[in-house]
Amino acid sequence: MIRPDVGIVICAAVAACCATPSRAADIPNFTGMWRHQSLPGFEPLASGPTSVTNLSREDGVSNYDELVGDYKNPILQPAAAETVKKFGEMSRAGITYPSPANQCWPEPVPYIFKTFGMEMLQEPDQITFMYDEGPDVRRVRLNQPHRADVQPSWYGDSVGHYEGDTLVIDTIATRTDRPYAMIDLYGTPYTKALHVVERYRLISYEEAQDGLLRDAKENKRIPGDLDPKYRGKFLQVVFTVDDPGVFTTPWSATITYRPGREPFSEAVCAENQHEYYNNADTNVPKSAKPDF
Repeated sequence: MIRPDVGIVICAAVAACCATPSRAADIPNFTGMWRHQSLPGFEPLASGPTSVTNLSREDGVSNYDELVGDYKNPILQPAAAETVKKFGEMSRAGITYPSPANQCWPEPVPYIFKTFGMEMLQEPDQITFMYDEGPDVRRVRLNQPHRADVQPSWYGDSVGHYEGDTLVIDTIATRTDRPYAMIDLYGTPYTKALHVVERYRLISYEEAQDGLLRDAKENKRIPGDLDPKYRGKFLQVVFTVDDPGVFTTPWSATITYRPGREPFSEAVCAENQHEYYNNADTNVPKSAKPDF
Protein backbone atom coordinates (compact mmCIF):
# COMPACT_ATOMS: atom_id res chain seq x y z
CA MET A 1 0.00 0.00 0.00
CA ILE A 2 1.06 3.64 -0.33
CA ARG A 3 1.46 5.65 2.88
CA PRO A 4 0.08 9.09 1.92
CA ASP A 5 1.48 10.74 5.06
CA VAL A 6 5.11 9.99 4.22
CA GLY A 7 4.89 9.06 0.56
CA ILE A 8 6.65 5.73 1.01
CA VAL A 9 5.64 2.50 -0.72
CA ILE A 10 5.20 -0.41 1.68
CA CYS A 11 5.74 -3.54 -0.42
CA ALA A 12 3.98 -6.78 0.29
CA ALA A 13 6.28 -9.61 1.32
CA VAL A 14 5.88 -11.24 -2.08
CA ALA A 15 6.07 -8.09 -4.18
CA ALA A 16 9.44 -8.89 -5.70
CA CYS A 17 8.12 -12.01 -7.41
CA CYS A 18 5.79 -9.85 -9.49
CA ALA A 19 8.46 -7.44 -10.75
CA THR A 20 9.44 -7.44 -14.40
CA PRO A 21 13.22 -7.89 -14.79
CA SER A 22 14.92 -4.72 -16.04
CA ARG A 23 17.14 -4.69 -19.10
CA ALA A 24 20.83 -4.45 -18.31
CA ALA A 25 21.04 -1.10 -20.08
CA ASP A 26 18.36 0.34 -17.79
CA ILE A 27 19.90 -0.80 -14.50
CA PRO A 28 21.55 1.99 -12.48
CA ASN A 29 25.15 1.40 -11.43
CA PHE A 30 25.35 1.23 -7.64
CA THR A 31 28.51 -0.89 -7.55
CA GLY A 32 31.26 0.60 -5.41
CA MET A 33 32.21 1.77 -1.93
CA TRP A 34 29.81 4.09 -0.15
CA ARG A 35 30.09 5.84 3.20
CA HIS A 36 28.36 8.01 5.74
CA GLN A 37 30.11 9.26 8.88
CA SER A 38 27.26 9.70 11.35
CA LEU A 39 26.19 8.11 14.61
CA PRO A 40 23.75 6.68 15.47
CA GLY A 41 23.19 6.93 11.71
CA PHE A 42 19.49 7.03 10.81
CA GLU A 43 18.21 10.26 9.25
CA PRO A 44 14.72 10.80 10.74
CA LEU A 45 12.09 12.16 8.40
CA ALA A 46 10.95 15.74 8.92
CA SER A 47 7.33 14.58 9.31
CA GLY A 48 5.33 11.40 9.61
CA PRO A 49 6.17 8.22 11.52
CA THR A 50 9.94 7.96 11.78
CA SER A 51 12.79 6.43 13.76
CA VAL A 52 13.48 6.66 17.48
CA THR A 53 15.88 9.52 18.27
CA ASN A 54 18.19 10.31 21.16
CA LEU A 55 16.86 12.30 24.13
CA SER A 56 20.44 12.92 25.27
CA ARG A 57 22.01 15.77 23.29
CA GLU A 58 25.53 17.16 23.02
CA ASP A 59 26.08 20.40 21.11
CA GLY A 60 22.54 20.03 19.84
CA VAL A 61 22.93 16.58 18.28
CA SER A 62 22.74 12.99 19.47
CA ASN A 63 25.09 12.24 22.37
CA TYR A 64 26.65 8.94 21.33
CA ASP A 65 28.01 8.43 24.85
CA GLU A 66 24.44 8.33 26.19
CA LEU A 67 22.01 6.37 24.07
CA VAL A 68 18.67 7.40 25.54
CA GLY A 69 15.99 6.51 23.03
CA ASP A 70 12.81 8.56 22.91
CA TYR A 71 10.45 5.99 24.39
CA LYS A 72 7.55 8.39 23.87
CA ASN A 73 7.84 8.14 20.09
CA PRO A 74 4.28 7.21 19.00
CA ILE A 75 5.54 4.43 16.72
CA LEU A 76 6.32 2.32 19.81
CA GLN A 77 3.81 0.01 21.39
CA PRO A 78 3.85 0.09 25.23
CA ALA A 79 6.05 -2.98 25.75
CA ALA A 80 8.58 -1.76 23.19
CA ALA A 81 8.55 1.70 24.79
CA GLU A 82 9.38 0.14 28.16
CA THR A 83 12.29 -1.76 26.61
CA VAL A 84 13.70 1.42 25.06
CA LYS A 85 13.21 3.29 28.34
CA LYS A 86 15.07 0.57 30.26
CA PHE A 87 18.08 0.71 27.97
CA GLY A 88 18.08 4.52 28.14
CA GLU A 89 18.16 4.44 31.94
CA MET A 90 21.11 2.07 31.82
CA SER A 91 22.97 4.37 29.47
CA ARG A 92 22.29 7.46 31.61
CA ALA A 93 23.71 5.50 34.55
CA GLY A 94 26.97 5.03 32.66
CA ILE A 95 26.33 1.42 31.72
CA THR A 96 27.21 0.36 28.17
CA TYR A 97 24.52 -2.22 27.55
CA PRO A 98 25.33 -5.07 25.14
CA SER A 99 24.34 -4.74 21.50
CA PRO A 100 25.10 -6.58 18.26
CA ALA A 101 27.88 -4.06 17.54
CA ASN A 102 29.77 -4.11 20.83
CA GLN A 103 29.32 -7.86 21.25
CA CYS A 104 30.33 -8.71 17.65
CA TRP A 105 27.11 -10.44 16.65
CA PRO A 106 25.52 -10.13 13.20
CA GLU A 107 23.66 -6.84 12.85
CA PRO A 108 20.13 -7.11 11.40
CA VAL A 109 18.50 -4.65 9.01
CA PRO A 110 18.13 -1.75 9.73
CA TYR A 111 20.58 -1.81 12.68
CA ILE A 112 23.41 -2.49 10.23
CA PHE A 113 22.91 0.94 8.62
CA LYS A 114 24.87 2.48 11.50
CA THR A 115 27.99 1.05 9.85
CA PHE A 116 29.96 3.81 8.14
CA GLY A 117 31.25 1.88 5.13
CA MET A 118 29.25 -0.26 2.71
CA GLU A 119 30.31 -1.87 -0.56
CA MET A 120 27.68 -2.96 -3.06
CA LEU A 121 28.36 -5.55 -5.75
CA GLN A 122 25.78 -5.94 -8.53
CA GLU A 123 25.37 -9.18 -10.48
CA PRO A 124 22.58 -10.24 -12.84
CA ASP A 125 20.89 -12.46 -10.25
CA GLN A 126 22.21 -11.13 -6.95
CA ILE A 127 23.24 -8.04 -5.00
CA THR A 128 25.92 -8.44 -2.34
CA PHE A 129 26.41 -5.94 0.47
CA MET A 130 29.63 -5.92 2.50
CA TYR A 131 30.09 -3.74 5.57
CA ASP A 132 33.35 -2.49 7.04
CA GLU A 133 32.90 -3.31 10.73
CA GLY A 134 33.59 -7.02 10.47
CA PRO A 135 32.22 -10.05 8.67
CA ASP A 136 28.73 -8.69 7.96
CA VAL A 137 27.67 -9.70 4.45
CA ARG A 138 24.16 -9.57 3.00
CA ARG A 139 23.02 -11.31 -0.19
CA VAL A 140 19.90 -10.26 -2.05
CA ARG A 141 18.34 -12.51 -4.71
CA LEU A 142 16.99 -10.60 -7.70
CA ASN A 143 13.63 -11.13 -9.42
CA GLN A 144 12.67 -14.04 -7.19
CA PRO A 145 9.97 -14.50 -4.55
CA HIS A 146 10.63 -15.20 -0.92
CA ARG A 147 11.08 -18.92 -0.38
CA ALA A 148 7.92 -20.77 0.59
CA ASP A 149 9.82 -22.61 3.31
CA VAL A 150 11.88 -19.59 4.36
CA GLN A 151 13.96 -20.19 7.47
CA PRO A 152 14.89 -17.27 9.74
CA SER A 153 18.51 -16.14 9.35
CA TRP A 154 20.83 -13.45 10.74
CA TYR A 155 20.06 -10.93 7.99
CA GLY A 156 16.70 -12.30 6.93
CA ASP A 157 15.55 -13.46 3.52
CA SER A 158 16.09 -10.59 1.08
CA VAL A 159 14.74 -10.39 -2.47
CA GLY A 160 15.01 -7.44 -4.79
CA HIS A 161 14.10 -5.94 -8.14
CA TYR A 162 14.62 -2.72 -10.04
CA GLU A 163 11.87 -0.17 -10.51
CA GLY A 164 13.33 2.24 -13.06
CA ASP A 165 16.24 3.98 -11.35
CA THR A 166 15.48 2.41 -7.95
CA LEU A 167 16.61 -0.87 -6.40
CA VAL A 168 13.86 -2.21 -4.13
CA ILE A 169 14.78 -4.82 -1.50
CA ASP A 170 12.22 -6.69 0.61
CA THR A 171 13.42 -8.50 3.75
CA ILE A 172 11.54 -10.87 6.06
CA ALA A 173 12.44 -13.79 8.37
CA THR A 174 15.13 -12.19 10.53
CA ARG A 175 16.16 -14.40 13.42
CA THR A 176 14.75 -13.55 16.83
CA ASP A 177 16.25 -16.53 18.72
CA ARG A 178 19.50 -14.69 19.28
CA PRO A 179 21.14 -12.39 21.82
CA TYR A 180 20.73 -8.66 21.37
CA ALA A 181 17.73 -8.75 19.03
CA MET A 182 17.37 -5.03 18.36
CA ILE A 183 16.99 -2.88 15.26
CA ASP A 184 18.71 0.29 16.47
CA LEU A 185 21.25 1.49 19.01
CA TYR A 186 18.49 2.32 21.50
CA GLY A 187 17.55 -1.32 21.96
CA THR A 188 14.26 -1.18 20.06
CA PRO A 189 13.18 -4.85 19.78
CA TYR A 190 11.66 -6.73 16.88
CA THR A 191 9.61 -9.89 16.40
CA LYS A 192 9.27 -12.62 13.77
CA ALA A 193 6.92 -10.28 11.90
CA LEU A 194 9.71 -7.77 11.11
CA HIS A 195 9.43 -6.60 7.49
CA VAL A 196 11.86 -4.09 6.01
CA VAL A 197 11.71 -2.50 2.56
CA GLU A 198 14.74 -0.59 1.23
CA ARG A 199 14.70 1.68 -1.81
CA TYR A 200 18.14 2.68 -3.18
CA ARG A 201 18.54 5.50 -5.67
CA LEU A 202 21.38 7.66 -7.03
CA ILE A 203 20.64 11.35 -6.44
CA SER A 204 22.36 14.63 -7.19
CA TYR A 205 24.19 16.79 -4.65
CA GLU A 206 21.24 19.16 -4.65
CA GLU A 207 18.75 16.34 -4.02
CA ALA A 208 20.97 14.98 -1.25
CA GLN A 209 20.77 18.19 0.78
CA ASP A 210 17.49 17.27 2.46
CA GLY A 211 18.90 14.02 3.86
CA LEU A 212 22.26 15.58 4.73
CA LEU A 213 20.58 18.41 6.63
CA ARG A 214 18.37 15.99 8.56
CA ASP A 215 21.51 13.97 9.30
CA ALA A 216 23.38 17.05 10.55
CA LYS A 217 20.45 18.00 12.78
CA GLU A 218 20.23 14.60 14.47
CA ASN A 219 23.53 12.72 14.27
CA LYS A 220 27.05 13.18 15.49
CA ARG A 221 29.43 13.62 12.56
CA ILE A 222 32.60 11.55 12.81
CA PRO A 223 35.70 12.61 10.84
CA GLY A 224 36.53 10.04 8.19
CA ASP A 225 36.90 9.05 4.56
CA LEU A 226 34.62 11.65 2.98
CA ASP A 227 35.48 14.44 0.56
CA PRO A 228 33.73 17.60 1.83
CA LYS A 229 34.02 19.15 -1.64
CA TYR A 230 32.34 16.24 -3.40
CA ARG A 231 29.47 17.34 -5.66
CA GLY A 232 28.77 14.18 -7.65
CA LYS A 233 26.15 11.47 -7.22
CA PHE A 234 25.03 10.36 -3.75
CA LEU A 235 23.37 7.06 -2.90
CA GLN A 236 20.29 7.33 -0.71
CA VAL A 237 18.32 4.50 0.83
CA VAL A 238 14.78 5.14 2.04
CA PHE A 239 13.85 2.28 4.32
CA THR A 240 10.50 1.41 5.83
CA VAL A 241 10.09 -0.83 8.87
CA ASP A 242 6.91 -2.69 9.75
CA ASP A 243 6.45 -5.01 12.74
CA PRO A 244 2.93 -5.19 14.22
CA GLY A 245 4.33 -6.87 17.32
CA VAL A 246 6.42 -3.81 18.20
CA PHE A 247 5.20 -0.76 16.29
CA THR A 248 1.87 1.01 16.07
CA THR A 249 2.47 1.84 12.41
CA PRO A 250 5.08 1.37 9.70
CA TRP A 251 7.78 4.05 9.90
CA SER A 252 10.54 5.30 7.62
CA ALA A 253 13.93 7.00 7.64
CA THR A 254 16.86 7.49 5.27
CA ILE A 255 20.61 7.01 5.00
CA THR A 256 22.54 9.20 2.55
CA TYR A 257 25.87 7.86 1.34
CA ARG A 258 28.63 9.39 -0.74
CA PRO A 259 31.54 7.52 -2.37
CA GLY A 260 34.35 6.40 -0.11
CA ARG A 261 37.87 7.40 -1.16
CA GLU A 262 39.83 4.51 0.34
CA PRO A 263 39.40 0.70 0.39
CA PHE A 264 38.12 -0.82 3.61
CA SER A 265 40.77 -1.44 6.23
CA GLU A 266 41.00 -5.05 7.34
CA ALA A 267 38.84 -5.48 10.42
CA VAL A 268 37.85 -8.45 12.55
CA CYS A 269 35.19 -8.18 15.23
CA ALA A 270 35.77 -10.87 17.85
CA GLU A 271 33.69 -11.67 20.90
CA ASN A 272 35.39 -11.07 24.21
CA GLN A 273 34.60 -11.88 27.81
CA HIS A 274 33.98 -8.31 28.97
CA GLU A 275 30.43 -7.61 30.16
CA TYR A 276 29.92 -3.96 29.24
CA TYR A 277 26.64 -3.76 31.10
CA ASN A 278 28.31 -4.95 34.36
CA ASN A 279 31.70 -3.36 33.70
CA ALA A 280 33.26 -6.71 34.56
CA ASP A 281 34.65 -9.80 32.89
CA THR A 282 32.69 -13.00 32.54
CA ASN A 283 33.87 -15.70 34.92
CA VAL A 284 34.86 -18.20 32.23
CA PRO A 285 36.37 -21.58 33.19
CA LYS A 286 40.16 -21.57 33.49
CA SER A 287 42.68 -24.38 33.73
CA ALA A 288 45.96 -24.36 35.67
CA LYS A 289 47.56 -26.54 33.03
CA PRO A 290 46.82 -27.55 29.43
CA ASP A 291 44.51 -30.52 28.92
CA PHE A 292 46.42 -31.81 25.93
